[in-house]
Amino acid sequence: MSAPHTHHAANDSATPGHGRPAGIWQLALCSLGIVFGDIGTSPLYTLKECLHVASAHGEVFDRLDLFGILSLMFWALIVVVTVKYVMFVMRADHDGEGGILALLALVPERFRTGPGGIGGVSAMTLLAVMGAALLYGDGVITPAISVLSAVEGLAVASPALKEGVVPITCVILLALFAIQKAGTGHVGRLFGPIMLVWFITLAALGVNQLLREPTVLAAISPWYAAEFFLRHGLHGLLILGSVVLVVTGGEALYADMGHFGLQPIRRAWVWLVLPSLVLSYFGQGALLLRDPAAAANPFYAMVPSGPATYALVILASLATVIASQALISGAFSLTRQAMLLGFLPRVTIRHTAYDNEGQIYIPEVNVLLAIGCLALVLTFRESVKLAAAYGLAVTGTMVVTSILFYLVIRHTWGWSRWASLGTLALFLAVDIPFLLANMFKFFDGGYVPMLIGAALIAAMLIWSHGRTAVMAQYSKQHGPFEQEWPRLEPLIVSRVPGSAVFLADSRDHTPPVLVHYVERSRSLHETVVLLQVIDEPLPEITTGPRYSVEQLGDGFYFVSFRFGYMEQPLLVPLLRQVATAEGIPLDPGTATFFIGHSEIAPHSGGRLEMIPEAIFAYLKRNAVREEKRYGMPADQVMEIGEQISI
Repeated sequence: MSAPHTHHAANDSATPGHGRPAGIWQLALCSLGIVFGDIGTSPLYTLKECLHVASAHGEVFDRLDLFGILSLMFWALIVVVTVKYVMFVMRADHDGEGGILALLALVPERFRTGPGGIGGVSAMTLLAVMGAALLYGDGVITPAISVLSAVEGLAVASPALKEGVVPITCVILLALFAIQKAGTGHVGRLFGPIMLVWFITLAALGVNQLLREPTVLAAISPWYAAEFFLRHGLHGLLILGSVVLVVTGGEALYADMGHFGLQPIRRAWVWLVLPSLVLSYFGQGALLLRDPAAAANPFYAMVPSGPATYALVILASLATVIASQALISGAFSLTRQAMLLGFLPRVTIRHTAYDNEGQIYIPEVNVLLAIGCLALVLTFRESVKLAAAYGLAVTGTMVVTSILFYLVIRHTWGWSRWASLGTLALFLAVDIPFLLANMFKFFDGGYVPMLIGAALIAAMLIWSHGRTAVMAQYSKQHGPFEQEWPRLEPLIVSRVPGSAVFLADSRDHTPPVLVHYVERSRSLHETVVLLQVIDEPLPEITTGPRYSVEQLGDGFYFVSFRFGYMEQPLLVPLLRQVATAEGIPLDPGTATFFIGHSEIAPHSGGRLEMIPEAIFAYLKRNAVREEKRYGMPADQVMEIGEQISI
């Protein structure tokens, strides 16, 4: 047996194309339609919700209260989004990719694999899984509350149209989810320019009101925010649960960083998005100083009733659809990342653009999101009621991001202890009050995203632990190839011409499908490749070998392929390349691909409890088959079944 031979392979066949426009400003324009949709549509409902919460608790709302809320909103945008995310967290990219799972990959391995978690999952990995799952919870709410708040402008233009708000919202959402399978590549080119018009409109409407009542700009002073809490105490904390709506899109800036890069997002935020948001919020405040009756819907009250309102409703509806599209696409990407990192079973992934690997469609996720959004709209029916369900999950994710970022700056970047702790303390000083404030909203609707997140956390942990248990069972039953081959070789009556590829989970144990095939057929091909596909916690494989080849003797080869979670693991092209480069007598066009179908038999007394074990068995039965995921030719695949008890 020869020593393993490792070789760098060209990454072009498996690496997604990142055709990026040359100019930073052009990228900044494109980012408006993907990155800033969520945070950019917050002016539709945030101040209205703050006023609703204030009036719901029966306190007299005066000028100082308005200044206090505006001050809280302004400094939330500065400290949370500008300082925390744009200045600090977005520097922690993993090969250009952002998001909580990419941040986890930057955490030193001893924290990702160490003890202290649940079911063999480390505490830090568990935190990241929780953060990702909670993002789904708020991701279901965002399309519902955004589109609903935009369509509610119709009731401002004409009260007779109030009854049509919910049906129109449902129609828009249904259309949005229905077009997902066709892809949004062509329409997506319009997203940036439309959002540019939206942000300019926000700024213009705000300036128009500020020119009439510029005194409201005094609320920029942080004294008003501090004084608000001194006067209102616990009630001030309740208002903070609504103020958080201004920053709920902050996590999306980091999660979508891989599409455009740090500098374009920074420039778009500093030069356009942040000023537009501030002008819009303070413009609404200026209007309220002159006309307190506008509190019912201060955003739409900034334009006169009639054609201007209808035009604004159309523009707002387009902006909220774009914001919803960004979150739906983000849910698809997050699902794929979690799947390839081993936290979710295989699902159907369809690519909707020939030249863009990142444009994907996952039918299962699309259906679940559609059902969730429509159920929320039909249940809550008003954006102010739905806002009570919004924010709790994403503030939990913000806390997780702060903790993971601390581990990165302290143990990966080597910051001093005091600098690292000081940064963590600054972030948590804002994140934790937001989280506590949103906990008061739990029974008013906050339980919705938490239940969604809890269900996903349970599914992710059950799947991860179940996979580990199956691997342990395989290792126990079937040793390494060198240990199993002396037992299998005497069973083989003949070695038939041709080549066979057996998928292998690990080098530590012989693929069970190979053992079962030899025991049943008493034959084997002359050339046998044991193929392991390794899903790396990287977006793409840009460093290190793409594959390794180990010649085992007797016509056997152990081949390992490495793929990042943003890549499509197509085996046939890479096998053909490896066979040519390494001199393996293998033709992927005629080879037989052997895959195993493991049927989990739930029973009491196994390594998993009965209910989680039954859930794992259900997830495994409904996972996408390996031949589809790896692009194997259907007429070259042979499946061998087995039943395993864990």
